[in-house]
Amino acid sequence: MKRPFVVVLSLIAGFALSCKRAQATPEDFWKWFQSNEDALFNFEKNREQTFDKLGAEMHKLNPSLTFEFGPIEDGKREFVISADGIKEAFPQVEALYAAAPSLSRWKFVKFRPRRKPMDVDYEGISVRATSVTVQLIRNGQFADLTVFIPNYSEADRKAYMAIAFLLLDGALGEHDVETRVGQIKVEAAPKAQAQTSSLQDLPKAFDALFVN
Repeated sequence: MKRPFVVVLSLIAGFALSCKRAQATPEDFWKWFQSNEDALFNFEKNREQTFDKLGAEMHKLNPSLTFEFGPIEDGKREFVISADGIKEAFPQVEALYAAAPSLSRWKFVKFRPRRKPMDVDYEGISVRATSVTVQLIRNGQFADLTVFIPNYSEADRKAYMAIAFLLLDGALGEHDVETRVGQIKVEAAPKAQAQTSSLQDLPKAFDALFVN
């Protein structure tokens, strides 16, 4: 089964890019994007070089900006503009998206959207998405979440927290995780009386929490 999305993690911006960042604008980025559209659309031909150049152009706007490419479907690719979960970079995502041109081969998306739950392998730990459940508790304008991951160990807490964030980011989308989620905890198993949702059902349960 082909991997549906290619995710590129944000890189640390160098001093030279920091100097240029104040002069860069969303319009500058999209001008560069259109000049390199064919290489970006067919990035598999030279993935590393293309991604390096794209990352450098995005970092001229903000070093936290990153991206995702979708597969080619019906002659189009999805291009996701992401803040890599850094809330302070959200305004730059909004500005870049607002300035996006209309291009026939592209669908532009702001923030990583909700996806079908996927298994995670991180630092030697493998977690099946179907084995994870989540408890939601409304806390004012936010939802506090407890993520139950089988075989969770306090000794590997940092790795399991990273896995929890990856799973939640995929299930709820980048914007909701950063703006509507409060405290996040990870535990091995829920108590008998705890009401939990699978990752598949989490978006519906999460949205219902904020209806009233």
